[in-house]
Parts: sequence; C-alpha cells; structure tokens
Amino acid sequence: MAAEKQVPGGGGGGSGGSGGSGGGRGAGGEENKENERPSAGSKANKEFGDSLSLEILQIIKESQQQHGLRHGDFQRYRGYCSRRQRRLRKTLNFKMGNRHKFTGKKVTEDLLTDNRYLLLVLMDAERAWSYAMQLKQEANTEPRKRFHLLSRLRKAVKHAEELERLCESNRVDAKTKLEAQAYTAYLSGMLRFEHQEWKAAIEAFNKCKTIYEKLASAFTEEQAILYNQRVEEISPNIRYCAYNIGEQGLRYSKQAATMSEVEWRGRTVPVKIDKVRIFLLGLADNEAAIAQAESEETKERLFESMLSECRDAIQAVREDLKPDQKQRDYTLEGESGKVSNLQYLHSYLTYIKLSTAIKRNENMAKGLQKALLQQQPEDDSKRSPRPQDLIRLYDIILQNLVELLQLPGLEEDKAFQKEIGLKTLVYKAYRCFFIAQSYVLVKKWSEALVLYDRVLKYANEVNSDAGAFKNSLKDLPDVQELITQVRSEKCSLQAAAILDANDSHQTETSSQVKDNKPLVERFETFCLDPSLVTKQANLVHFPPGFQPIPCKPLFFDLALNHVAFPPLEDKLEQKTKSGLTGYIKGIFGFRS
Repeated sequence: MAAEKQVPGGGGGGSGGSGGSGGGRGAGGEENKENERPSAGSKANKEFGDSLSLEILQIIKESQQQHGLRHGDFQRYRGYCSRRQRRLRKTLNFKMGNRHKFTGKKVTEDLLTDNRYLLLVLMDAERAWSYAMQLKQEANTEPRKRFHLLSRLRKAVKHAEELERLCESNRVDAKTKLEAQAYTAYLSGMLRFEHQEWKAAIEAFNKCKTIYEKLASAFTEEQAILYNQRVEEISPNIRYCAYNIGEQGLRYSKQAATMSEVEWRGRTVPVKIDKVRIFLLGLADNEAAIAQAESEETKERLFESMLSECRDAIQAVREDLKPDQKQRDYTLEGESGKVSNLQYLHSYLTYIKLSTAIKRNENMAKGLQKALLQQQPEDDSKRSPRPQDLIRLYDIILQNLVELLQLPGLEEDKAFQKEIGLKTLVYKAYRCFFIAQSYVLVKKWSEALVLYDRVLKYANEVNSDAGAFKNSLKDLPDVQELITQVRSEKCSLQAAAILDANDSHQTETSSQVKDNKPLVERFETFCLDPSLVTKQANLVHFPPGFQPIPCKPLFFDLALNHVAFPPLEDKLEQKTKSGLTGYIKGIFGFRS
C-alpha cells in the first residue's frame, strides 16, 4: 500500500513539529491577543533606504509552541493563523473587500514598506500547512481526506514561493532571503514526500538543510540553536528518502534486507509490514539522537517525532488485525492462551510507545525539578513551576505503567510483572514526595510528615526487592538519593512546624480576647477570637435580657354604675291560658 511507505514522522512539524504534551494541555493556555503595531525597526523600514527583516523560523516556532502544536493541536494553530491574518490586514488597511463583496489583493513589491506584509504571506502558508497536517491526522481513519491534504500542501508551497519571490526584492536583507528559501524548500520537500517523489523530496530537504547549516555557522551558538533544531527535524526524512531510492549505504541496506523478524522477551516474531520494519530499523538511531540532544526543546521534539512514528506503526499493525483474522489466529493450535505473532508484535510496539512516553515525561519532570530549585521567589514575569505540575506528570507515568501490565501475551511473564511493579513503586515514591512538598507550601505539617514516611516505605521496598532487577532499574530516578532528601526534608519540616506553632501562639496571646464580650460590643477593638469561625461564635447576647417597657393603657366603663335601666316587666313572657281561646290568641300574637 502506498500509505505504508510513508515515514510516520514525515508530517510531524512542517514548521516546528508538534512539540511535547507533558503536563497537561496547560502548556498552551488561551491565546494572547497580539499587538500588531509596528516595532521601532519596522517604522524605520518605511524609508526605502532601510532593509526589511523578518525572523521567519523564530516567528513560526514561537507561534506553534504557544498556540496548539505543543500538544499536536493543528486545528487550534490554524485558527490562530487566521485570526492573526485578520488583525494584520486590519492594521495595514489591506482588506479584501467588505462583508458583501470579495476583492482579491496580492502583496506586491511596491507595498514592501513594512515587514508585516511579509508576515501576512507567511501566515497564509502556515495556515495552509497546519490544515494539511490536521487532515493528515484524520486521514488514518478517513482515506478520502488525503486528496484534500495534498491540495492544502500545494497551497502552502504556493504561498511560500510567493514569500520567497517578495524577499528577492532589494528592500529585504540577505538573512531573510535565505530563510525564505529554506522555508520554501522545506514545504516543497513535504509535498514531494507525500507524493512519494523521493528524489525531488530529498533534493528539497537537502537544500533546506544546507541553508540552515550555513545560517547556523554564521551566528553565535545561542542564535544558531533554532537552525540546528530544524536540521535535526528533517534528518529522518532525508534518511527515509535515501532508503527508498537506494542510497542509504551498505550497513543500512543490509539491515533492511535482513530485517524480517524481531525478538522480544524470549519470543521471536516475523515482521512483514514495511512501515513497522522501517520504524524498528530507525529505533536505535532515534534513541541515540535523543541521548545526544543538548537542549530540552530538541529532546522534546525528538520524543514527539518518535512517538508519532510509533503510533503510525501501531496503526499499520492494527489494520492487519482484522476481526476474522484475530478470531482465527488469536489462539495458536496446541498453545492455549498464547497470542498470535501479529498480536504479540502489536504488544511490542505498544510497549515501545508507552516506554518512550514514560521517558519523555520523566525528562520533563527532571526539567521541572531543576526549575523548582533555581526559581526566584520575586520573579513574577512568568508562571513559576509548582509541585502540582510534577504530580500530574507522575500520574501519567503511573497510568502508562498500568497499561504496560495489561499488554496481551505478557500475563505469564512473572519477571516482566515484577519489573513493572518495582518501577511503579519508584514513581509512586516520587509522586508522594511532591505531594508532601505541596502540603509543606500550605503549612499542613502533619499531612506532609505522613507522606514523607510513605515515601520512605516505597523506597525501602524498592531497595529490598531490586536485587535481580538492578540493570533494568538503573535508568530510573535514584531511590537512595530520594531517601536522603526525604530525611533532610523531615528535619526541616519538624523545625518549621515548631517555629510556626510558637509564632501562632505568641500572636494569639498578644491579641487574644480578654473577656467574654460578644462581637457586637467590641467593633472598635481588633482582637483574635478563634471562636468566630466555629459554630459557637459569640456574636450577640442570646437569649436577649429582659427590658422594662410601658404597658398598654386600660379603659374602664365607669358610667355604667350610674345608668338607670327602664322597667322590662312588660317585655317578659307571661304564661298563656289553656283552651281554644288561648290557642287562637297564641297564634295571632294576642296577649292579655
């Protein structure tokens, strides 16, 4: 298949790679609104005698790292490019019509009075490239999107060529011209790479590499870091192109010819998928490049590139693990419970991916630990690292170790299970240590002390059980060093707790409540009253005391004693006579 002959990391960073994911999507944050006002240099550029300058590689590196590519979020970066284009057009008054009508405009050489016109074209190319990389991620499950991917890459190359043409003007300095040529060569190489035109791709990549190497040699070491990083990024693509056109060299050719099987944990499995074979061949080179990388950013990028290649190789194996084939081959004849060769190869690649992710997060954790030790308390220019950041990294590492224990085919491998168990204890110890550090910051002394004791418990378990696994644990953080540090921290903690208790006691006694007056009677005097934050807060007198109040007036009817009532004898009912006459009188109301 054509898709299987692509380098897994070929699209892993058209203009800077996707960067690492440690820590949490927190590294990107929300996009800061950029001020597109001209700098002092760009104001001077408006005079035709001055040269325009644009740090192309530095601009795209910073933009990508701050707006999504640190986490491989190409869609977010594409949105950023669109918004920045809109701001640039508005600031330069270079609008394409209005909301009712589109009027196409092109940046011409006559407009080159400000370097932001060059930046506008650069953002066009970056937006098209980021869309292509987004489609490349989605094309794994939707093959039709590959056609759209190639279309957007061609668009990116077109914009890059337009940028290079504009930079040929006499108004642009030599450094910007070279950077524009290298940028165009890079995107052109990416396009040829996707078309599997290996000769054209390697020529473009070599041109890009040569320009960046020359630029790196012309500047100081600090300025040359970006250029050297880009050279390291494209080197795997160059090797892969050379391999496909038969120019890799005798050693690599022999390896490719004999790479038909791989042995892992005492079992040999055949490797028949080209993409997997290429990944395994370059695995040692990738690990060596990571070990030799000097800067943390370079290591981060190489880790992400290796993980991207590994994910592509796993996807290739997963495509061959069709449901009917898995059901037929999952259990071998006569070997109940033993997984098939293809499933075991999938477990091996997953092991490589998880182990690489653990190494990457561990490398990030080491960088954060150094930053914690070197940070200045008064430095508020940027967010300082906290123990909580390290806790998150160790949580991810522990989750990766849990996934390693669940790999098919290794359920009966007791040595593997024991090794992963010891690694889990090591990382649990470090995680507990930084949780304790976070409690120390908020002066929760008892909780921190308990966690320090748990760290020592984990570390002692590792020391007692690590006899036969010292070789596999030698690359892990040093547990003995952690034990020494914990003992020191416990002494400091106990001293800080005693001092804090004395300080709080003195503060309370100096301004403590001297009587039992409720709060309503002492508003004018400040004093510490711990009871105010409890359920028995003394706020007012309750129940309230009795107070004398005027009674309600009473009215007496004295005139009644002097009133003479009229006689009522005639009104009284008399006894009626019996008989017919009395009956008739009674009916008609006659009375005697």
